[in-house]
Amino acid sequence: MFKKILIANRGEIALRIIRTCTEMGIKSVAVYSDIDRKSPFVYSAYEAYALGGKTSQESYLQWARILEIAKKCGAEAIHPGYGFMSENAEFAEAVEKAGLVFIGPKAEAIRTMGNKTAARKLMIANKVPTVPGTEDAITDHLEAQKVAQKIGYPVLVKAAAGGGGKGMRLVEKDEEFLGAVEGAAREAKAAFNDGSVYIEKFVEEPRHIEFQILADAFGNVVHLGERECSIQRRHQKVIEEAPSSLLDDALRKKMGEAAINTAKACNYQNAGTIEFLVDKNRNFYFLEMNTRLQVEHPVTEMVNGLDLVEEQIRIAAGEKLRVKQSSLKFWGHAFECRLYAEDPDNNWAPSPGIIEFLNPADGPGIREDSGVTMGSEISLYYDPMISKLCAWGTDREQAIKRMKRALREYQIGGIKTSIPFLIRVFDHPKFQSGDFTTKFIEEYADDLFGEPDEFAEIAALAGILGEIEEKKKVNLMNDKPNGHQLSQWKSVHRIVNR
Repeated sequence: MFKKILIANRGEIALRIIRTCTEMGIKSVAVYSDIDRKSPFVYSAYEAYALGGKTSQESYLQWARILEIAKKCGAEAIHPGYGFMSENAEFAEAVEKAGLVFIGPKAEAIRTMGNKTAARKLMIANKVPTVPGTEDAITDHLEAQKVAQKIGYPVLVKAAAGGGGKGMRLVEKDEEFLGAVEGAAREAKAAFNDGSVYIEKFVEEPRHIEFQILADAFGNVVHLGERECSIQRRHQKVIEEAPSSLLDDALRKKMGEAAINTAKACNYQNAGTIEFLVDKNRNFYFLEMNTRLQVEHPVTEMVNGLDLVEEQIRIAAGEKLRVKQSSLKFWGHAFECRLYAEDPDNNWAPSPGIIEFLNPADGPGIREDSGVTMGSEISLYYDPMISKLCAWGTDREQAIKRMKRALREYQIGGIKTSIPFLIRVFDHPKFQSGDFTTKFIEEYADDLFGEPDEFAEIAALAGILGEIEEKKKVNLMNDKPNGHQLSQWKSVHRIVNR
């Protein structure tokens, strides 16, 4: 077993990994940017080293600096968490070449499953159900249009690399197709430095359901059940739950077997997630594979009792899986809410600032994974997620009641949050019934959003502009061009360009 692990990440996921390392008797090493110098994860680690810089490009994406620190401090392995370099095949290779262990899959699996067209072809070859569409990236737009006409509109144009809704266009009419392809390719190129796109049939009334898998180096693969991720905003997950209210035992067995076959097809090792779409007729289709630990992994842990980070570490250390499919037991129901420093009632305006007061929820069945404390700064330089609030109950009804109680109990001051919006979701009859699709937020927007507070939006925008002006001053002092130094937080773009 490893004696020391460096965590190449920040915030709540860094703290989450540090806690497991501590329980396992492993020394943890944190790395941090200037912005994160006073963050809880830095003080919780056995050792901590400064990366310098404010933005992720200046800090957490600096491969050479991170590898230098890892070798200097005697770390034997690197855990990438999620985001940043967790699904970067080149970084995984660099870690291995440096004589360290990458706690995640091999670079070849990351590369194969990270390219959606390559992954689709592999799934088709291994008889995993896929949405009808092109197997390869589009090279001839007119030929692709013929394919779209054949499979029938509506269709989706999607980026071959990346995800999160970037480089994606819904096309409902033939005359919109060519413009959608060109627009999606431009966006994909800007976001992922890869303009490749492909098309697939748009699944109507879809549910987004994913299966957590574990795989070791000895060919053993198990699935740990499913998570329902259909409550989404702009293709970004907002609420997750386990198990899904849609699946029965027969469908769960079929999808679980497909998830295992997916992992075996790419010789996968470590923890991963296979995402599916389920249509209104309960047909399921492979969507993509996330070759890392998921943000929403706590709901899986809450219904099966495993520590997924510990399992990741043990697999990376060369151990065999400690569980078999037949021995896995699931009990109860769990939800996860992502609490963001945003104002949903003002077009999700960002709410940067200092957390002046914080009293998190607690009590029976409640778990919070957070990377902040009172006095922490919510900066524009990173994702605005404050914490992940989870609730467990013996059944779905009790889990909903506990989450509603926890959301109302959660107290935070100094910034706006998504808590009022989340309460409305859990209060909604359609959500409580379990009868919803990925279009839930759009369909019931009138019930979920309050009246906009114009003054709050002006204040948020003023804060953004203040941050930008401050950054400009720093750039001038350092004699650096301003154009590439501003915050990349997407919410800024949404507000400024409304």
